Amino acid sequence: MSTVIETDEQSGTRPERRATGRSVLMCRPEHFTVVYRINPWMNPAEPTDTSLALQQWQALHDTYVALGYEVHLIDPIEGLPDMVYAANGGFVIDNIAYGAKFTHAERQPEGPAYMDWFRAAGFDVREPEEVNEGEGDFLLVGETILAGTGFRSDSVSHQELGRIYERDVVTLRLIDPNFYHLDTGVAVLDTTPGQEHIAYLPSAFDAASVAVLQARFPDAIIVNETDAAVLGLNSFSDGYNVIIASRATDFERQLRAHGYHPIGVDLSELLLGGGGVKCCTLELRR
Repeated sequence: MSTVIETDEQSGTRPERRATGRSVLMCRPEHFTVVYRINPWMNPAEPTDTSLALQQWQALHDTYVALGYEVHLIDPIEGLPDMVYAANGGFVIDNIAYGAKFTHAERQPEGPAYMDWFRAAGFDVREPEEVNEGEGDFLLVGETILAGTGFRSDSVSHQELGRIYERDVVTLRLIDPNFYHLDTGVAVLDTTPGQEHIAYLPSAFDAASVAVLQARFPDAIIVNETDAAVLGLNSFSDGYNVIIASRATDFERQLRAHGYHPIGVDLSELLLGGGGVKCCTLELRR
């Protein structure tokens, strides 16, 4: 499915934005809480509200359904409160699911659980040898995979990724612990080959990585620190509709100026665990 959307008044100078169908995997936060600390966002001393997390997650789920996305669900497992962050569970292109191998012991049982789901759903599952946290650190842009390292995924996993998918893999190093996964510092807006478009926060990366991003994406949207601090970049785009944190107001303005249709959602409760829209969304590319 592909819907052609008219762009803004600058349509003569910018690519036409197209909404294309998406298939995603999500996990209800039935067991969400913060009982350990593996990123700066998490504070076990701060109370969490599981029922509120469920309500906010449901709003995101319903937004996807309303947009016509195919939404699949994996059953949550008691004792795995971070399983709601489905993007970390693997990486899927061309019906091949590269499984996750988590850094922290608290999340390691999630890897096999997601691989079991992939197998049952008919994907060709590749069990990882190297430490990686799935689509949290791997983003497909056109025919290229941007791959993050620095806090969670080992850079050696990028080589494994390249062998599995036979695509170019570009390594980017994260240096700010608040942006510990690539999908917190980069948002993929348009994956269309020839008009690839992203948004990013320069301060999340080392100088060499910023230079790579500037060279590859000279027209990228640069997001400010305020919007990045509410995980505004942790968003999901179908090429036209971009689901973002509702508090990322300047990012919303910039998206509209570039011909996109931003849709704000409130995932403030799940932010207490260090996740946002994209963290809750694993794209399934058949």
